Amino acid sequence: MRLHQLTITAFGPYRDRAEVDFDALGTDGLFLLHGDTGAGKTSLLDAICFALYGAVPGAREQVKQLRCDTAADDVATSVELELTVQGHRLRIVRSPKYDHRKKRGEGTTTRNARASLTWISDAPDGAPSEGSARIDEVNRTVQRLLGMSVDQFTKVVLLPQGEFANFLRAETTEREKLLEKLFGTQRFADVEQWFVEHRRERGRAVEAHTQQVRELVARVAQVVGQDPEDGADERFWLEGWEKHLTAELDETRRARAELADRREAADAELTARRALADKVRRVRGAHAELAELDAQRRTHEQWRAELDAAQRVLPVLTVRRATTEAETELDRAAREAGRAEADCPGADLDASLDELRSQAGTHRERAGALTELLPEARQQETDHARLAELTRGIETDERAGAELAEQQTALPERISTARARLDESKQAETRREQADAKVAELTELLRTARAVPAARQDYEQAAEAAKRAVDAHQQARETLLDLRDRRLAGMAAELAAGLAAGAACPVCGSAEHPEPRAAVDDSVSADDEERAQQAEQQAQSRREAAATGETDARRHLDLLLERVGERTTDDLVAATAAATEQRDTVRALADQARARADELADLESSAQRLTERRGELDRRIAAARTERTGLQSTADARAERLDAARGEHPGIAEHRAHLLDRVARLDRLITARGARDEAEKRLAKQRAALHEAAVEAGFDDIDAALAAERGETRRAELTDDLTRAEQRRATAHSALGSEELFGVDADTEIGLEAAAEAATTAREAAERATATAQRAEQREQDVRSLATRLRAAWDELGPALADHAELEALADVVNGRGQNARKMSLRSYVLAARLEEVAVTATRRLQRMSDGRYSFVHSDAAGARGTRGGLGLDVLDDYSGHTRSAKTLSGGESFMASLSLALGLADVVAGETGGALLDTLFIDEGFGTLDANTLDLVMDTLDELRAGGRVIGLVSHVDEMRQRIGIRLRIRKSREHGSTIELDT
Repeated sequence: MRLHQLTITAFGPYRDRAEVDFDALGTDGLFLLHGDTGAGKTSLLDAICFALYGAVPGAREQVKQLRCDTAADDVATSVELELTVQGHRLRIVRSPKYDHRKKRGEGTTTRNARASLTWISDAPDGAPSEGSARIDEVNRTVQRLLGMSVDQFTKVVLLPQGEFANFLRAETTEREKLLEKLFGTQRFADVEQWFVEHRRERGRAVEAHTQQVRELVARVAQVVGQDPEDGADERFWLEGWEKHLTAELDETRRARAELADRREAADAELTARRALADKVRRVRGAHAELAELDAQRRTHEQWRAELDAAQRVLPVLTVRRATTEAETELDRAAREAGRAEADCPGADLDASLDELRSQAGTHRERAGALTELLPEARQQETDHARLAELTRGIETDERAGAELAEQQTALPERISTARARLDESKQAETRREQADAKVAELTELLRTARAVPAARQDYEQAAEAAKRAVDAHQQARETLLDLRDRRLAGMAAELAAGLAAGAACPVCGSAEHPEPRAAVDDSVSADDEERAQQAEQQAQSRREAAATGETDARRHLDLLLERVGERTTDDLVAATAAATEQRDTVRALADQARARADELADLESSAQRLTERRGELDRRIAAARTERTGLQSTADARAERLDAARGEHPGIAEHRAHLLDRVARLDRLITARGARDEAEKRLAKQRAALHEAAVEAGFDDIDAALAAERGETRRAELTDDLTRAEQRRATAHSALGSEELFGVDADTEIGLEAAAEAATTAREAAERATATAQRAEQREQDVRSLATRLRAAWDELGPALADHAELEALADVVNGRGQNARKMSLRSYVLAARLEEVAVTATRRLQRMSDGRYSFVHSDAAGARGTRGGLGLDVLDDYSGHTRSAKTLSGGESFMASLSLALGLADVVAGETGGALLDTLFIDEGFGTLDANTLDLVMDTLDELRAGGRVIGLVSHVDEMRQRIGIRLRIRKSREHGSTIELDT
């Protein structure tokens, strides 16, 4: 994979369009990316990752805020990357999801994420060919071409030194997490989990089989009433109970058959005696029924006479009901006539019906004459209401006209005031940006001034630490020089100690040693000198680190003091408060500009509206006055005619209603008197018909007939009683004359109780035998069924136990337990193999950087107290020949080891995933911990990488890196323009 061109717009701190030409940067194979803290160096790497995968590394992905906050609303956020991968040149353009202001109205709207991939053909014109504009298709294409996920890409192409330093010193579990992400060993973890789950499932199945066997044994024991003895053979116990229950069942069946025969004989005898007892009872009942009916004969005759009279009086009762209705009708007509007479005060009650009809006709004619005047009366009321309405409208319009005149007088002054307020708001809008910038500037200066004391304290502490480090280094240096002088002085004694008689001298070769030097009291060995040298080197490293810290602290303090100048914190607090107050005032005035403009426009247009409204009111008042004058004269002329026709009544309608009421009262009186006369005639006819009906029914008079009246219920009771008596007599005679009861004597003795007792005893004995046989049969069936199931469960349990034991042992081995001597799971075993490849690859670069001193050593031994192993990573120190923990390396040594590990891991991951050749790498920070000689070795290693055709981008703040690398990409930041990119060559 080789990058060619990167273009970012409104992304991160880059407010405007920014371009990076990687082809120009990669001409030398090595370039430097540097700039102030927060300028946007990491954002460039984020843009590359976002263009490829639509995501950014680390915690920044959780924020989901990629758009530049200071970008203009009409500038869209986008990242465009052109690269070559696996021989294909393509261009990827992505835009994240973000909110931007609406073009019209208030609020924001959401712009969804977009992505496009375009294949750039190999034609001379470089014309693009068809690609894809779907996010999922773009993601799949990038994943296929690069052959690695976003996590792998951020660890292989964007080498974060801090994370690999942690990886170098991490424990096994932490190192395992990173390796899993890079090498995608989830499938091996799935295999481990499959064995665990499969073992758990098979274990549950075996436990279920075992529990089934226990439950079946318990159910058999419950049926037979005896548990098997501890340690006894359950199969033998089951067979014994099966034989015992079979013999018991045969015995109970024989006893049940014998007792059933005895019960049938006793039941037959009881049935015969019960039949004879029933016949005797029926004969005795028939004789008793006939005797009772003979005793009730007189009463039955009286019932027949009463029923006959009640049937004959029915026609008389019909006529009597009609007579009662006529009497009721006459009484009602008389009361109605009395009420009608009382309701006609002033009328002649002794007058005939014809005279009353004549009076009613006279009143009806007068009412008809008044009907013709009713429309004029209603129109008079309408005209009076309209006159009142016109008067009220004229008064209201006159008051409104006075108010409009007052408004016209005050309008010019209001327009002048509104125009002055609008000018004030427009001036505030022009000052708004200046006020905001002043507050932001003062706020930043105040924050800087408040940081000065802490920076001064940090500088003082760093200076003190540097001083102590210099003293310590000088002391260690003096100690080393002293030891070297003393060792040189005692070297002759060391050589003399190794001389032997007749042996050649290692210096001169002579076999004679006339004056060997004696050993001094305070001799110094080579180990003492080496320890002192190591102590001096460590002190020097601490001195250099302290000097760097002091320089950085001094630079930071000077920068803060330069920004603050002569102003104090109190001055800045007061100035910031005043500027904030002034900014708030300006904002408030500027925010009112639109409302004040609307107010002025409304006032300017209101003058014409007031003039139009006053003219309209004047015309409406004149028209209303004219209409009121004409209407008043018409109403006065109509009033004379209506007053003459009204008389003593309030109005024409009231007078007419009075006459119609008199007519209605007289009509009701006439009708009531006629109805009363007709009712009297009808009652006389009904009384004569009632007497005639009583005589025809066979009664002496009306009273005798009415005395024979009986209700329908009583007549039905008499009929039912007589019918039942006849039926009882017929039933008794029929029973005594039947063939079944012929010859049966009513005094015969039966002996039923003794037969019933004998049948009950036989039946109870047979039922007990049947229940016993059924229980024995059920027990035998239950045990036989349970035995079949229990033997099948025994047959299934044996193979299941054997399979589970084999699976459990295999699962333990796969998960690093049991017979697994190294305590390594399958996943850890695979990762250990990958880590061993990484160690071999990284060792070549580490030896080059450390001048052959350090090598990586991979260990697959188990951890302490039986913990899992396989991912141990130490370093071999060629100076001592011993393996040591990576945690003991110094800062510069850790950087070299981390860089070597990162590069080695990148090579192995690229080869493992089958992805594209990584022609472009980025290395982020860490060079400040190296001394000059080590930095030379590291740069030589990087030269080897770029000699192979790779382009390497270094991200660093170290000044010496700027001097060593000719091609540099500088990132600058500013308040006005955001971050910008400059190419230095």
